[in-house]
Amino acid sequence: MKKKIQLIIDISMTLLLPLLMAYSLIGEAFHEVVGIAMFVLFIVHHILNRKWYGALFKGKYNARRIFQTVLNMLLLLVMILQPVSGILMSKHLYTFLPTLPISAQARSIHMLLAYWGYVLMCIHAGTHLTAPLGKLARKGKKTSMILYVILGCISIYGCVAFVQRGFPGYMSGKTAFAFFDYGEPILLFLFDYLAIMVLIMMIGYLTVYALSRLRTKRKAVEK
Repeated sequence: MKKKIQLIIDISMTLLLPLLMAYSLIGEAFHEVVGIAMFVLFIVHHILNRKWYGALFKGKYNARRIFQTVLNMLLLLVMILQPVSGILMSKHLYTFLPTLPISAQARSIHMLLAYWGYVLMCIHAGTHLTAPLGKLARKGKKTSMILYVILGCISIYGCVAFVQRGFPGYMSGKTAFAFFDYGEPILLFLFDYLAIMVLIMMIGYLTVYALSRLRTKRKAVEK
């Protein structure tokens, strides 16, 4: 039952993530509602996975574990600061809070964290694909090969979308404001961001796969 709940939460967060990035296309008020939903799901996700924190100081740290621990800590930091900056610049749900003269700075920080959070969350999701993709590979090479080709094609398109959607500028802080084409169909926007998601998830998957293979080879050499 717990695994099913975790799966539902993870899928819900995955679906909400690109929707959050379309904040001007879905409306600022709805964006704030979706942001609250995402943060609540994030908290529940951590509660369900609280044993991970208890194991932080147990066992040995190999390259893969170090990578995933640093990644998770960065993501935790971003996911805490992001709603805080969002609340400081809120125009709809948190208007009862006192207005502070830092809304402009909060907007810049919020946008920077939004794009870094998107990338980090996608990498995090990708690091957990080793088990399901490995299970699929064991069922049949042909099926897994077709899936990898599809994921590869989507990732190639994701590279193009990553650049066209301005991720390098947003993540470096060089682009101070998000640009939206209000005449663009929202489905096209979401498709591009889903393609970027697949690209980054595959990067996360391949990174932990390579680190696992490296560990296996080292053990073989030691024997």
